[in-house]
Amino acid sequence: MTDLADQLRPITAEEWPRFVRAMRTTFGHDHTGPYMDSPSPVAELDRSLALFDGERVAATSGIYSLEMSVPGAVVPTAGVTWVTVSPTHRRRGVLTEIMRRQLTEVHEAGREPVAALWAAEWPIYGRFGYAPVAWRGGWTGQTERLRLRPDVDCGTGTVRLVDVEEFRPAAAALHEQVRRSVPGNMARDERWWERRLQESPELAAGGPPRQLALHTEADGRVTGYATYRPRASWTESSEPEGTLTVEEVRASTPAGYAALWRYLLGHDLMRTIEYPHGPAEDPLAHLLVDGRAWHARPVDALWVRLVDVGAALSARRYPAPLDMVFEVRDRFCPWNDGRWHVWGHPAGAYSDRTDRDPDLVLDVEALAAAYLGGVSLAALQAAGRVTEISPGAVTQASTAFGWPVAPWCPDQF
Repeated sequence: MTDLADQLRPITAEEWPRFVRAMRTTFGHDHTGPYMDSPSPVAELDRSLALFDGERVAATSGIYSLEMSVPGAVVPTAGVTWVTVSPTHRRRGVLTEIMRRQLTEVHEAGREPVAALWAAEWPIYGRFGYAPVAWRGGWTGQTERLRLRPDVDCGTGTVRLVDVEEFRPAAAALHEQVRRSVPGNMARDERWWERRLQESPELAAGGPPRQLALHTEADGRVTGYATYRPRASWTESSEPEGTLTVEEVRASTPAGYAALWRYLLGHDLMRTIEYPHGPAEDPLAHLLVDGRAWHARPVDALWVRLVDVGAALSARRYPAPLDMVFEVRDRFCPWNDGRWHVWGHPAGAYSDRTDRDPDLVLDVEALAAAYLGGVSLAALQAAGRVTEISPGAVTQASTAFGWPVAPWCPDQF
């Protein structure tokens, strides 16, 4: 294969059916769904890349233009998606060229200092500078053991099941209010809410329907929402053993959050509660009489890459003052390689190149891991990923890069 970089190109709308079928084939998905013949509303074909082998699509990728919450701020983010390489074209450098092309184009455009993705496999993306920054909790428990503490304040509001026409505007407004305080949360416009609330064909054909609930105060204010699916099941002796799968629970007040969980835990016929994509630090564990009854199996979710180190470090806020030089090693994106002076505090930050001696030396993957505040630079130092030059620098930097709210991304893309 010659001139691979020149063979990669964006697809047209007419080529979408071949593109999406190639992607779903490589992922092992069936060829059914609402957007098999025409692109979805969130698709950005001008940011796609495909490798054609004759009429057949051999590799796919794309980028969504997103906005991600970071500690104390929001930042435009390139949401990397659709990445596949057909088995017929493996071990030829196709994925490396796709990653290089994407990151170079994002860097040259200058709009998005950060890229993010969900990794199908852990070993793939670290070599391109991505690192896991947020975890999903994988929560599960038996309803008979999940009881709220008697001193939990559930407020005076009410929880109601509503239709999608009432739910979506109320949930969208509340999500916009709360997502800015949670690093890793993505903004959702109307297109993304449409995608999130769309029923998949297999569920529409007989699976459990999604239930939509709002928590409303006495004055009419919506202070929380939940989406979930109850699935009925019975033992051979006719005992109920249903499973309630929670998709998302958000609230703007502690009482609203507690009230929504009181409602969810109170469903009859459900013996198991699952919250697979809930935050790894779910407040529910602190509301229960028996915290051990709410079991977590955390797994990596969102991965992040600093496309432009200076702009990315300038974009977030730091809860403790920071005035330090980082020597960053970045072999894949050479424009990041070098020393960066980072000055930051709770109200703002700035980072630029410098020739000062470094306080810390680390690779861009380790810096990305710490970017949202969920991974400690001290833990990375213990793993040999960070070298301390100035005594005490790791402690100071770990404190400044930390954040009181753990990163969480409920939106897969």
